[in-house]
Amino acid sequence: MDIDAWVWWLIGAVGLGIPLVLTAMPEFGMFSAGAVAAAVVAAVGGGLVAQVLVFAAVSVALIAVVRPIAMRHRSQSPRFASGVDALKGRQAVVLERVDGNGGRIKLAGEIWSARALDAAMAYEEGQQVDVVEIDGATAVVM
Repeated sequence: MDIDAWVWWLIGAVGLGIPLVLTAMPEFGMFSAGAVAAAVVAAVGGGLVAQVLVFAAVSVALIAVVRPIAMRHRSQSPRFASGVDALKGRQAVVLERVDGNGGRIKLAGEIWSARALDAAMAYEEGQQVDVVEIDGATAVVM
């Protein structure tokens, strides 16, 4: 049984795709894409030299272009805050007097215990305050 060259390239592409899935190393995917490009060249009748050159060119081009972009996206911090980090900087309404010892506020539709950032300050019922940080289950406000 004689198998065409393009089939071998597709087998190689699948073979390179397996470590991509197992190791999550995107370079294997780029090599796999190069093998698919070489399979296309083989299918249209290109010689072995053309197939190898296309495999190398596509693989190297993808690694040179896509890898730096992927690394840049991987190193960026998320653009949105979640959990208690999302509450920092928000405004709240004082429900019970808030001072250095404690109090209650309404923050994001929920009632929170709170204390003033500056122990000498006090905020009366109905005042707007800004949440500086969340300390456990207590909002620190100013």
